[in-house]
Amino acid sequence: MGIGDFLRRPPGSASEASLAARPLMPGNAALDERPLMNDLPPPAEGLNGIIDIGSNSVRLVVYQGLSRIPATLFNEKVMAGLGRGLAQNGKLSKGSMETAVAALTRFAALARAMQVASLRTVATAAVREAANAEDFLARVRRECGLEIEIISGETEARGAALGVIAGIPDADGVVGDLGGGSLELIRVAGGEAHERISLPIGSLRLDAVRKRDRRALAPFIKKALDQVGWVEAGQGKPFYMVGGSWRALAQLHIHWWQQPLPIIHQYEMAADAPASLVRRLAQVELATLKAVPGLSTSRLPSLPGAAMLLAAVVKRLGSSAAIASSFGLREGLLYGQLPPEQQRLDPLIEAARAEGARQGRFPEHGDMLFAWMDGLFGGAGEGARDRRLRLAACLLGDIAWRAHPDFRAERGVDAALHGNWVAVNAAERAALAQALHHCFGGASDAPVLALLQQLAPPPLLARARAWGLALRLGQRLTGGTAVALAGSRLVRDGGTLLLAIDPAHAALAGDAVTRRLKLLASATGLEPRVLVA
Repeated sequence: MGIGDFLRRPPGSASEASLAARPLMPGNAALDERPLMNDLPPPAEGLNGIIDIGSNSVRLVVYQGLSRIPATLFNEKVMAGLGRGLAQNGKLSKGSMETAVAALTRFAALARAMQVASLRTVATAAVREAANAEDFLARVRRECGLEIEIISGETEARGAALGVIAGIPDADGVVGDLGGGSLELIRVAGGEAHERISLPIGSLRLDAVRKRDRRALAPFIKKALDQVGWVEAGQGKPFYMVGGSWRALAQLHIHWWQQPLPIIHQYEMAADAPASLVRRLAQVELATLKAVPGLSTSRLPSLPGAAMLLAAVVKRLGSSAAIASSFGLREGLLYGQLPPEQQRLDPLIEAARAEGARQGRFPEHGDMLFAWMDGLFGGAGEGARDRRLRLAACLLGDIAWRAHPDFRAERGVDAALHGNWVAVNAAERAALAQALHHCFGGASDAPVLALLQQLAPPPLLARARAWGLALRLGQRLTGGTAVALAGSRLVRDGGTLLLAIDPAHAALAGDAVTRRLKLLASATGLEPRVLVA
């Protein structure tokens, strides 16, 4: 059985070689009686589209196929503000419906032009609660050819929870999905959703209350949160933020506190950070917020109320931190279609393997290099976190070969730091960047290394540098051939770093290989030795 077979063995295998690719989470039990998706899933290879009609925005997202982490081919939103009229008369306003219908007409036409195999259109709190919802549904059916599915607060909460689990598989805390019309709170642990509640306290309603009377906002929030009867379940655990307004707050925090890596997914704020945002937003002019790069101006009015709610929720739950999630309802809808064995796959490893296959030259070479260096890094001393990151680095170890040699290291660092990965935090991104920088021959005094040192602790970066040097050695030794890898191995033997080569491949051990072995030995504090045996 080859390393590729080992890495795809089902969970429960006692093999050390399969540890790195083991799923991060157990399978999901059924969370309620109703199916989250249609009974017949769309073709795995076709395009899947989801139109999400929220209280604030209407969005179309088209995904490539149905897999653990499907590529996003198209993503567009229109701020229709369907929920604004609810606070006044309980109805969708004429203007917001016009904007929404125009957007849905375009989205339906785009889906037809893109030949989307499966298109699901869902609506949440605004349409769910509007007195004139049937008129809106009939008009969309007639003018756009779309059948809207109004999902319940329970189903919306479940979808948001599954979305967070899809992007942060080891999530253990409380998910909060803030929409324009409602807030869903869900306890997640072990890859499953548990207690949940839907509260009528969305960002549009918060903004409406704040505009009427700023002093009424805190009591309004408190009254809603008092309905949560399981707050102790979130004590000392992270709070996972879902929704555009809360992602915008994370973006603001990154900008104002000058964080070195502007990646929102899994961006972590201290428990007292939301209260700091409330104070700062109270002192900032609108023009100042408009100058923040990438911040949607349509979100600006909702930010003060969203910040006050976030601070209140974190305090009420006793959360240890607030963590942003770019995955939510839409990703949860897709994830809910997957069979349990696919849900259990590690999304970072799956994405890295797909990217390596797309940009690399040698199929399965990443898996083989991972096994080839296992004698140096593997064993009881290597934790599951390091093992997983090392595998990801190996799978990405050939993605820059098309770039100019002088810029391959830069290409590798950019892919690691800014790639569309999930289930990886800033320190882990930095470790991957460190490994790929050295794998592609980056200089030891390159300026980017100072940035990596701000993101990850020195011991992790030192280990990642060694992974990269081992990758560089393996690629030089074998020229990318599987036969040469199978005929050699890298082993720690006491204080010696041993490169053992089968006599049939002895000619491969040239000067370039010896030099790279010495570099790796120096990085690991060992003495290099080549053994033909």
